[in-house]
Amino acid sequence: MRQQMLEFHHPQLSIRQQTAILYLCRASVYYRPLLSQTSEIANLIKDIYLGSDCRYGYRKITAALKHQGYEVNHKKVLRLMQELEIQGLHPQKYKNTSLKDNHELYPYLLEGLLITKPNQVWATDITYIALKNRFMYFIAILDLYSRYIVAHELSATLEKGFCVETLEIALTTGIPMIFNTDQGSQFTSTDFTKVLRQHNIQISMDHKGRCFDNIFVERLWRTVKQEAIYYYRPETVKDLDVCLKKFVVWYNTQRLHQSLNYLTPLAVYTRKIL
Repeated sequence: MRQQMLEFHHPQLSIRQQTAILYLCRASVYYRPLLSQTSEIANLIKDIYLGSDCRYGYRKITAALKHQGYEVNHKKVLRLMQELEIQGLHPQKYKNTSLKDNHELYPYLLEGLLITKPNQVWATDITYIALKNRFMYFIAILDLYSRYIVAHELSATLEKGFCVETLEIALTTGIPMIFNTDQGSQFTSTDFTKVLRQHNIQISMDHKGRCFDNIFVERLWRTVKQEAIYYYRPETVKDLDVCLKKFVVWYNTQRLHQSLNYLTPLAVYTRKIL
């Protein structure tokens, strides 16, 4: 009835007179269902979210919508994002990935060092990845000259064994002159440093509390989380394992790095342009 009234323009009766005759509230004649508007907003939210490379949270998306002329409450944006099962990047709670223990510490050897070739300096670290009901731990060994991931491993615990195993796998590819780590007990352990000394590799360790001493690995973690974890959002250990393995292959062989003159890590590591 309301739609018919709006579509039919009576030459003598106004909308006010028509609603009075039919005992209708005049405001109801102009009402439009919010479903289509909500659907439109939801689609816009998804477009803005994907356009931000899955970075924007509900506050920034609300601001972006307002820039486009949509007056929408941030609570509604948050609700729609929850219904769409998307969320922006946000700081994760800090979790210490170092097991406290008393082992020998080594000096930091990279201060002022000019890195000019592959296998001059390798570095490693461990990052945690939160799944629904547990944490998993990911280690990667990085050639600092080429940014090539020489070896990597996923573990359910922080025990030193998986770090030693990853190191041994990496050493089948090459032998670095210097190997840099933080002061975590996995890397200061006798088992780990023994493997390095057996290959006459100089051991370098970050200053305590100085994450920028290992800045290239820290940047790798940011890339892993932004371009793999937050993008694919794996929920199981199996999904996470597959996600990380695919990421490493793509990172090494396809991802172009501005700092490498837009070459891939593999191309620089092997000194070949693929």
